[in-house]
Amino acid sequence: MKFAAIADWADQGVYPVVFMCRELQVSTSGYYKWRSHRVSARHDQDDLLMGLIRHFYASSPGQPGVRRIHAELAAGGHRVSRKRVWRLMRALGVQGRHPAAWRRTTVAGEHPVPAPDLIGRRFEASAPNEKWCGDITYVKTWNGWAYLATVIDLYSRKVVGWAVDDHMRTSLVTDALDMARVHRQPRTRVIFHSDRGTQYTSTDFAKYCRKHKIRRSLGRTGICYDNAVAESFFATYKKELIHTRPWPDLKTLKKYTFSWIEEYYNQTRRHSTLGYLTPQEYELGYRNILELAA
Repeated sequence: MKFAAIADWADQGVYPVVFMCRELQVSTSGYYKWRSHRVSARHDQDDLLMGLIRHFYASSPGQPGVRRIHAELAAGGHRVSRKRVWRLMRALGVQGRHPAAWRRTTVAGEHPVPAPDLIGRRFEASAPNEKWCGDITYVKTWNGWAYLATVIDLYSRKVVGWAVDDHMRTSLVTDALDMARVHRQPRTRVIFHSDRGTQYTSTDFAKYCRKHKIRRSLGRTGICYDNAVAESFFATYKKELIHTRPWPDLKTLKKYTFSWIEEYYNQTRRHSTLGYLTPQEYELGYRNILELAA
């Protein structure tokens, strides 16, 4: 379209508008009329997008950034560049929350039960219940420290087991694994990967895994990249939930953690590693493939 070409060249300062209109045999007044309508339409679309951005930002736990809001807009059928989303978020005065720096929390036991690293930083799986990973993090409450243990399926990044308590004994991590086993009922010997913390290298944990036919896998002590998925989850959990409010007691923390994991993280939060699908959507896609192959 001639008017669109003139607009592009004019924005780049290539030629004067009057000169281009004369050479392309279009009227200058017609060009400016077309351009005013174009600008008005873009402003109208910006208003619509800003309203959607406000909604996503207000309704999402934590403070979602450009990538997540861009994915939500795309899922709703709105094709728009990330640069434009960034510009509109800046105009609204909103921005994503950045995760805190990683801190080492792993402490090895005096007599650890060894196990090989069966993952080797290959944090992907071809099907659910092939590879799980987990870790422990801490949360400060008014009544003292609380601890969250997790079990994450590396196929879909879904949190399939978790436990919150006021201690970090081995029973905390086995409680999380109990939830995962009951919910998932793996048919094969699932790999469970963790760091070399005391809980995961204890004799009791080794016995638990043997009893339930779970293959233990251990990363190196203090190397966060060896258990990157679990560490990344905790960074998101703290950024989007823990750092948004004070925590008076363990009961309140459990209540909000349940809602954040089961209702939000697993069901509605989009992941870049999953092509901006949610864990639930990604697993539904796997089941659909199985049904088509049957």
